[in-house]
Amino acid sequence: MSVDVQTALRSPRSYELARKALEVMEAHQVWPTVRNFELWVHYVAEKESPLAQEIDRLLAAGEPITETVGEALAAQFLPEAKLNGDILEAGDVLSKELQSVTAAIESAQRSSEEYGQELAIASGRLEGDDATTVKSVVEDLTAATKKVQSENSQLESQLADTTAELGRLRESLDQVRRDAMTDGLTNLANRKAFDEGLESACDHADAASEGMTLAIIDIDHFKGFNDAWGHQIGDQVLRYVASVIGRMGAHPRMAARYGGEEFAIIFPAENGRAAKAVLETIREEVSSRSLKRRSTNEDLGTITVSAGYAERIAGESTMSLVERADAALYASKHAGRNRTTAAPPMAAVAAA
Repeated sequence: MSVDVQTALRSPRSYELARKALEVMEAHQVWPTVRNFELWVHYVAEKESPLAQEIDRLLAAGEPITETVGEALAAQFLPEAKLNGDILEAGDVLSKELQSVTAAIESAQRSSEEYGQELAIASGRLEGDDATTVKSVVEDLTAATKKVQSENSQLESQLADTTAELGRLRESLDQVRRDAMTDGLTNLANRKAFDEGLESACDHADAASEGMTLAIIDIDHFKGFNDAWGHQIGDQVLRYVASVIGRMGAHPRMAARYGGEEFAIIFPAENGRAAKAVLETIREEVSSRSLKRRSTNEDLGTITVSAGYAERIAGESTMSLVERADAALYASKHAGRNRTTAAPPMAAVAAA
C-alpha cells in the first residue's frame, strides 16, 4: 500500500476506511477477499488516484469487478503486487536461461565422453603398424575433434548469450528494487527505504565510531491547505517541498518521504550543527516562494515547514533516535511552527 494509506490504517481513521471499503464492495457485489479489500481501501482512501479513476471508469461502463479484473488492477496499480509480478517474470526468464545453459553443458559433456571413447579405441587400433589402419584412425579422430569443437563453440555462444541476458535481468531487478524503494509522488526514498537506510547508517556509525544526525520535517498546516485547494494542489506542494529536501539531502545524505506530509533526512557522519544549517536553508527556501496554481496562475500564498533533529549517541537504537527527532519536531510545531528545534541530549532526556 502507499505510504498515505499505510499511515491512515495506523490511525483512528482506519475503522472509517475499513467500513467504507466494505460498504462499497457490498454495493458492487465484490467479494471481501484480502486482495479485493486492499484494492477498495485504496479506492476509498485516495479517490483521485489512478486506481480509483480506473475503478470509476469500469463501474461507469457497467463492468463487474471480478476476481480476474481485481488481480489485473492490483498488478497495475498496487506497488507490492506489481513488484511480485516483476520478480516472478524475472525468475521465469532466469529459469529458462539456466535450463538452456544446463542443456548445452550436458551436450558438451556427452561429446567429451564420446571423444574419450574414440581416443581409447584409437589407442587400441594404433598398436598395429598397418598404414591403412593409421589413416583410418586419424580420420576418425579428426571427425571426433571437429564434433567436440563444434559443441564447445555452441556452448561458448550460449554462455555469451546467457551472460548478456543475465546482465539485462540484473539491471531489470535493480530497477524493480529502486522502484520498490521510491515514493511514487515525490521520487524520494519511501518509508521502507528509509527504515533500511537508517538501520544501515546506525550500524555504520557504530562500526566506524562516527556520529550521525536524523531530522524530521513537516509541512505546516498542510491538511488545511489540502482541504482548501484540493488534493492535486496538495500533491504539487508535496512535490515542491520534496524537490528542495531532495536537493539538500542528496547522497551521502538520505532524503525520504516519511509519511503523508512528513519527510526525513539522514545525515551520516554529520553533527547537529551541520544538520541545523541544512534544515534552516530548506525552511528559508520553502517559505520564500509564493506558490501559484499552474492552470490559472492563481496565487496560493506561501507555505512553511517545521523541523526537528536529534544527534545520535553511540549505540542508540533507531527507535530512540526517531522518537527524539519526532519530539523535537513537535516542539517546533508547539512553539509556533516555521522553525527548527534540536532534541535535547540523551543525558538530559534521561534526567527529565
